Amino acid sequence: MAADLYTRCMAASEAWRTHLQRCSTCAAEERCPDGVPLWQQFTRLQDAYLTHLRNKRGTS
Repeated sequence: MAADLYTRCMAASEAWRTHLQRCSTCAAEERCPDGVPLWQQFTRLQDAYLTHLRNKRGTS
């Protein structure tokens, strides 16, 4: 599961970064309607992956 979660997180990160480079509306604190779901997916997967690592290491 961890490898799949990591892969999905990295794919979401890449999708967000690609969008951010091409979108003149999106910024660190403000996102366009197309950027919102990309950002949300990335942050959700990143949170899940970091939680997995904390649980694995027993540092939650």
